[in-house]
Amino acid sequence: MPKRVFDLLAAGCGVLLLLPVLLLIMLWIKLDSPGPVFFRQERVGRFGKPFRIHKFRTMYVDAEARGLQLTVGADPRVTRSGQFLRHYKLDELPQLLDVLLGQMSLVGPRPEVPRYVAHYPADVRDKVLSVRPGLTDLASIEYRHENRLLGESSDPEHTYLHEVMPNKLRINLQYVDNHGLFSDIGILWRTLQVLFR
Repeated sequence: MPKRVFDLLAAGCGVLLLLPVLLLIMLWIKLDSPGPVFFRQERVGRFGKPFRIHKFRTMYVDAEARGLQLTVGADPRVTRSGQFLRHYKLDELPQLLDVLLGQMSLVGPRPEVPRYVAHYPADVRDKVLSVRPGLTDLASIEYRHENRLLGESSDPEHTYLHEVMPNKLRINLQYVDNHGLFSDIGILWRTLQVLFR
């Protein structure tokens, strides 16, 4: 309960404080390329329940038909505004709405697409999905340069499935075993430090 109360208060304050920034980003996206401001994609939530995550659109509208669900290196599908938004993780800000709706938490394992959740070992899957997915987590901090790492691979999807994802799951399992309000606040603080650096 304290975690959910904290999520609601922090996400609500975040939306109010960031509203001018959110409006400017929305205007920039509309001026930069044709298409909707928001990108919604099916992800796997708590207990395996699917939901549609909110993001600012950072790719051209037909991007998913033109490549993998992974973003790799200097992906030509990414718009000019999208490059900036992705670099500073600003494309994730609309997920504050998902936190308010109860689909996500501020801190928790990042929600994955069904295609990759299907590769989770069954016992790991059940444990990782026993908590709400988060806007940030330790695995995201550890793999903040994941896009570059995959861009250097000759087979990005193989690298993701057999190197990146297992390590992320290991970190997420540790989180599930030890998470609490104060550790969540620590992860949020570390996330802000990384972003500002």
